[in-house]
Amino acid sequence: MAIAGSDDIGRGLFRRGARIGLLGGSFNPAHEAHRQISLMALARLGLDEVWWLVSPQNPLKPVAGMAALAERLAEARKVARHPRIRVTGIEARLGTVYTARTIPALKRRFPALRFVWLMGADNLIQVNRWQDWQRIFHAVPVAVFARPTYCFRALASQAAHRFAKGRQPEGRAKVLAERQPPAWVFVHGRLNPLSASAIRAQRAGKTARGTRRS
Repeated sequence: MAIAGSDDIGRGLFRRGARIGLLGGSFNPAHEAHRQISLMALARLGLDEVWWLVSPQNPLKPVAGMAALAERLAEARKVARHPRIRVTGIEARLGTVYTARTIPALKRRFPALRFVWLMGADNLIQVNRWQDWQRIFHAVPVAVFARPTYCFRALASQAAHRFAKGRQPEGRAKVLAERQPPAWVFVHGRLNPLSASAIRAQRAGKTARGTRRS
């Protein structure tokens, strides 16, 4: 099925019912942990593709220190380097900044696709701060991926308790995309300690040291 649209993801050819993982965030910058989660999602969830939704501006993060969207998109494409990981700035075209608005907009634009929302365990801890966060769990299945030091807190989080009845066994992760939401699974795997904030701090330190030397 050809998908119409002006965005970069609109130029692909998808079969009806294709399974698409959605990984949203600032990607400021994108890093190997994003790629690792995406590869794990492709394998463990039986996905056809993963789309990185690079946000124009995360409402929960300050504008200061946020690289331009074009810069973040370009860097994310360098990091993704996989034919089944697509990097897109479609939220800027949709005019959505909240996940609870982005997902319904994507479902309207691509009604033949099956979407799964992907997030790290760190985000499950604080997803209750997101606008209309419960609508996300009612809109699409959700896969939560283990992150270092966050697993226990994630499974004890408000969201985990609120949707406890919808949690699926990890062994059934490959059929998650077929489940009627609310349905979510916690996926264990090799833990990657990388974070965008740590990378930014490291880069800032290198810049400061270079300035002092010059």
